Amino acid sequence: MYDVVVIGGGPSGATAAEDLARSNVKVAFIDKDGRIKPCGGAVPPRLIKDFNIPDEQIVAKINTARMISPTGRQVDIPIENGYVGMVDREKFDEFLRKRAEAAGATRFTGTYTEIQRDADGTHVLYRCKKSGETKRLTTKLVIGADGARSNVCRQEVPGGEKIPYVIAYHEIIEAPKDLKGTTYDPKRCDVIYDGKISPDFYGWIFPHGAHASVGMGTEVPGVDLKVATAALRASAGLTDCKTIRREGAPIPLHPMDKWDNGKDVVLAGDAAGVVAPSSGEGIFYAMVGGRVAATAAAATLASGRVKDLQLARKLFMREHKAVFKILGAMQNAYYRSDERRERFVSLCHDVDVQKLTFEAYMNKALVKSRPLAHIKIGLKNLAHLTGLVAVTRV
Repeated sequence: MYDVVVIGGGPSGATAAEDLARSNVKVAFIDKDGRIKPCGGAVPPRLIKDFNIPDEQIVAKINTARMISPTGRQVDIPIENGYVGMVDREKFDEFLRKRAEAAGATRFTGTYTEIQRDADGTHVLYRCKKSGETKRLTTKLVIGADGARSNVCRQEVPGGEKIPYVIAYHEIIEAPKDLKGTTYDPKRCDVIYDGKISPDFYGWIFPHGAHASVGMGTEVPGVDLKVATAALRASAGLTDCKTIRREGAPIPLHPMDKWDNGKDVVLAGDAAGVVAPSSGEGIFYAMVGGRVAATAAAATLASGRVKDLQLARKLFMREHKAVFKILGAMQNAYYRSDERRERFVSLCHDVDVQKLTFEAYMNKALVKSRPLAHIKIGLKNLAHLTGLVAVTRV
């Protein structure tokens, strides 16, 4: 009998398992093994600090973000007083899983199938990777951290089958050793807002030390993600770089309204929809989601009140709801057409926009110490959205 079984061993599930193990909760987690999520791999300083990530997991340190518009306008935003770290998800996720094991969590390798209940308790069924047999773990509580389009969410939480998402696709390539003929910079992240690459999201080129992640996302049916990524590579002079692997996966667009089933299951990470709108950033929010799910599970075990499972969503939203709301409004306002995307990149020229954006990104909180800058940005934003500002074509 386990106190908690965590379904999923990505950043969210591994974090939840580690936190519970360190709290002397008898916890197990089920990991598919070998699954690498397509991801740009960016992690802000707050994640590195809050989750004690060692420097050897950071494969690149980014000091500039470049925004590129549909007409080729480029805005370079320096990252002051720090850096954005880049991780390789293949190694980073396994590091988190091993750390959870070292803390005392029991690891099982296989694929989750369903949850059953009887007089003996709640049982998590999974198909063992090694034997192919269906095995069963008995537990008091379950944390569903099995990613976007979560089977746990669809089976256990009302509305779990209706989460909107974009499809993300990327190619991990060898970074060019000779930069001549490319626009690649090993210390710069490029974000491409161009309808030819993605009609409703963006493309990216993110350095990963010896490698790089090149990809895009979209919610629009019929878009050929591989063709779009090939065009992105060609535009940056990266066509001839060796492709190491190709990956695709859904990314949820907003948090679920309910994260628990009112009995014995609570969601975490992508399963709960906690990917930031506009940016698509997920690693930090997944790990926070794992932490608050662990907190809610521990509280429920201690109190015996199933309503304490609601703490997971309450704790997360208390700190991050405002950021998600603003990023969602920005995506709805600016991602709908190339004309809007052009104006968005133009707006990024503003120094106040740059400073406030990256202060908020690095610290994961809205910056409240510069009210005049907020007013100025609000007026400029309104002017761009209403077309009062003429955008010079490049």
